[in-house]
Amino acid sequence: MIETIASVGKFLDPLAIIAQLGIGKGCRVADFGCGPGYFTFPLAEAVGKDGLVYSFDILPQALDTVASKAKFSGINNIITKRANLEKIEGTKLAENSVDWVILKDILFQNQEKQIIIREAARVLKPGGRIIVIEWSAKDLTIGPALGVRVDRDKLREMFTSENFAIEKEIEAGNFHNAFIAIKK
Repeated sequence: MIETIASVGKFLDPLAIIAQLGIGKGCRVADFGCGPGYFTFPLAEAVGKDGLVYSFDILPQALDTVASKAKFSGINNIITKRANLEKIEGTKLAENSVDWVILKDILFQNQEKQIIIREAARVLKPGGRIIVIEWSAKDLTIGPALGVRVDRDKLREMFTSENFAIEKEIEAGNFHNAFIAIKK
């Protein structure tokens, strides 16, 4: 039997999500927990040659993948950096230095969630925005166990307690919750 996209659900589409964000040319973006660059590369295109994407991950092999693909593709606006985001000032970026932070499926994997959120707040410029994408509890057919997923309301509360205002919900497919928050 062949499964159709309707029967398996809609997964994350980085291009569709980035289109909802309004990230402009020349922006500086920090991709926390970039993995193999699922969002990094579409972000690099969105910010253009005058923008910059910092790709952070704790795994050297993830960063090697991003760096190799960027080099092979002739993309010059991506900087890869190894970072332990659960450590205070883990990115080593200057305060108030980026316009956007991307947090995709990172909080459920880490114990020190508030430190990660504080680091995002520290590096964001005043009025900077963060997109938060985490696994939803509404469909458990794929993804991590329910016990490690962060409840949608709890997730929002974690950000509002760190001086963020929730700006709007974002469509992120059948398996994720997503919202944009703005640094007050």
